[in-house]
Amino acid sequence: MPGDRSRARGGIDLGGTKIEAAIFDEQHSVLGSARHATPTRGGPADVAREMELALRDAAAAAKLEPHELAGVGAGSPGEVEDGTVRNARNLPGWEGPFPLAETLARALGCAVVVGNDVQVATYAEFRLGAGRPYSSLLGVFWGTGVGGGVILDGEPWRGRGGAGEIGHMVIKIGGARCTCGRRGCMEAYAGRAAMEAHARRLVDKGRKTELFKLMRQHEHTRLTSGIWARALERRDELAISIIDRAVDALGAGIASAVNLIDVEAVIIGGGLGVRFGEDYARRISAAMHPHLFADATPPDVHTSALGDLGGAIGASLLIG
Repeated sequence: MPGDRSRARGGIDLGGTKIEAAIFDEQHSVLGSARHATPTRGGPADVAREMELALRDAAAAAKLEPHELAGVGAGSPGEVEDGTVRNARNLPGWEGPFPLAETLARALGCAVVVGNDVQVATYAEFRLGAGRPYSSLLGVFWGTGVGGGVILDGEPWRGRGGAGEIGHMVIKIGGARCTCGRRGCMEAYAGRAAMEAHARRLVDKGRKTELFKLMRQHEHTRLTSGIWARALERRDELAISIIDRAVDALGAGIASAVNLIDVEAVIIGGGLGVRFGEDYARRISAAMHPHLFADATPPDVHTSALGDLGGAIGASLLIG
């Protein structure tokens, strides 16, 4: 029954701005949750420590100790192999390999399994959310970066370990510099970190905006999804133009991916995707259409049904 704690498991969603941790029962009901800010300085060990603390707070809310859990799943950006994460470039100092699963398991006293953050969130939507009616889908998680996950014939497709990196679809040869070091990636136009960097450059050139005033008023150090949403509500011209640019980039990149694998549906998640909701899912769908080869049969486009907890739910599914 809901609330049964005999096989409770934890899930941690590591994002570029926040760490979402939750404890779930076997029916995927939330027993306790916690949210911490992702560190902006230090390195992988500092991020792992904050993940541990977030999970401990979620377990305390569920009136459980971490060692009592059946296990903890963690979704992390970057390349994940056997519990080790490398090239999580939207996180501080995280380029080389770091044994995340081993580090968390030692700290929490229970088994820990690590997967790619967007792949596990996509699988959660397929199993429990907006992707349930489909046997093939593409998850696009629009946040600090732009991540992707693929389901083909009812199974996650990971390729040789790097499948789903839709943010690094090249949409403009020789285009904007991406955080990955390459040029023209979709993420260089649509990732929240890249959007903020672009806004700062334009402000330095004299453009006016309330984005950074709103950031300071709300005591943030970065332009969060909420700050972008507030700026749009105020009809801030710079925010509108940068978001429009991002939507165009998403449309081109997602359509290119669909042209290759011809999935039935696209699920839009992530901090910006969830915050902006169905209106922007429709805008992205419209931006895709001019680039679709099979434009008479476009994929369905939906917003994540699991919201902010989708990544943590997906991570918890890593525990068998």
